[in-house]
Amino acid sequence: MTTQSSTEYEKYYVPEKSKMAICATIGLFLSTYGAASIMNDMTFGDPGVETNSWTIFWVGLFFFSATLFAWFRIAIKENIAGLNSAQLKKSYVLGMFWFIFSEVMFFLAFFGALFYLRNLVGPWLAGEGEGGRMNHLLWEGFEYNWPMSLTPQEAVGGAANQPIANMGSFTSAEKSMAFGEAAAWYLWLPMWNTLVLLSSSVTVHIAHMGILDGNKRKFNLWLGISVVLGMLFVGLQILEYYEAYAHYGLTLNSGIYGSTFFMLTGFHGFHVVMGMTMLLIQWLRSVKGGHFTADDHFGFEASSWYWHFVDVVWVFLFLFVYIL
Repeated sequence: MTTQSSTEYEKYYVPEKSKMAICATIGLFLSTYGAASIMNDMTFGDPGVETNSWTIFWVGLFFFSATLFAWFRIAIKENIAGLNSAQLKKSYVLGMFWFIFSEVMFFLAFFGALFYLRNLVGPWLAGEGEGGRMNHLLWEGFEYNWPMSLTPQEAVGGAANQPIANMGSFTSAEKSMAFGEAAAWYLWLPMWNTLVLLSSSVTVHIAHMGILDGNKRKFNLWLGISVVLGMLFVGLQILEYYEAYAHYGLTLNSGIYGSTFFMLTGFHGFHVVMGMTMLLIQWLRSVKGGHFTADDHFGFEASSWYWHFVDVVWVFLFLFVYIL
C-alpha cells in the first residue's frame, strides 16, 4: 500500500474575526424599520404628529453604508496584497450569484402579488368567478378594471360604508401612468426611462469589453457614461413621481393600483441607486486608484452583473406595470 500526497490545493486566506456582519445587520434593520415606519406614517399617521421614522431611517442607512464601505475597503486591500487565491475568488463569484438570485426571488414575489391582484382578486371583488359570490354583500356596485378608476371603497360610498374593517381612506387617481393616458408619446416618461436604462446596459458591456482588452481609457470612458445614464434614470424617476403626485393624483393612498405601482417602481428605483453607486465606486477605483486589469476586475464584473439584472427587471416592470 502506497501513500500519495497532493499539491493541487491552494492556501486559503482566512481573515481575522470581524464584527462587520453584525454591524451591517444592525444598520440594515434600522434602515428597513425606519422606511416601513415612514410609509406607515404617510398612510395612517396623523398629519400633526411628528415621529422619529426619518431619523431612524437615515441613521440606519448611514450606519449600514459606513459598514459596507469599511468592509469592502478591507476586501480590496486584501486582494491588492495578493491574499486572495483563485479558490477565494470563486467564492466571491458564488456569493454574488446567490445575492442576485435572492434579488430575483424578491422581485418575483412582488410580480406574483401583482398577477394575483390583477387576475384573481380584482375580478372576484367585481363578482366574477367562484370568489365573487359574496360581492353583493361586500362591494355592491364595484366594477373591476385595470388601472382601477374606482376603488371598492369608493364604490360603496366611502370608508364609513365599508362592511369590513376600515383600514384608511383611499381615493382613485385621476390618471394612471399607462401609455394610453399619456398626453403625447414624446412626453411619456416611462419610455425615456426605458431607453436610458437599456442604453446604460450597452455602455456597461462596452466598458467590460474595454477592460478585457486591457484598454483602461475605453473602460473609464464608457463606465463613466454608464454612471451618468444611471443618474439620469433616477432623475427621470423622481420627475415621474412628482408628475404622479402633483398632476395625476396617483399616490400610495390611491388604492391597490397606487400601492403596487409605487411598490414595484420604488423598489426598482432603490436598486438602480444601489447599482449606480456600485458602478460609480468602480469608476473611482479605476480612475483614482488605478485598480483593475484584464485578469483582475471582479469588483466591476460583479457590479455589471447586478446592473444587467436591474435592467432585466425594468423590462418586465415596464411591460406589466406600464403597458399590459
